[in-house]
Amino acid sequence: MLFRKDIPKSCTYCLYSERKNSTKYHCSKKGTVNEDDSCFFFRYDPCKRIPIKAKALNFDQYTEEDFTL
Repeated sequence: MLFRKDIPKSCTYCLYSERKNSTKYHCSKKGTVNEDDSCFFFRYDPCKRIPIKAKALNFDQYTEEDFTL
């Protein structure tokens, strides 16, 4: 879902922002901003978006017989 159309605007994954520290970003258009800020110049950069990790599967409910043919 990296390329869906309804991505909320955030400086975290804007083309014009660069990370300064854990919560601050430097925007080439607006200067220093917080990670949850956004502005008129927002342009989505899919390379900056970090996907959510999938949950680990729980195989305890299965037995050895479930994996044999």
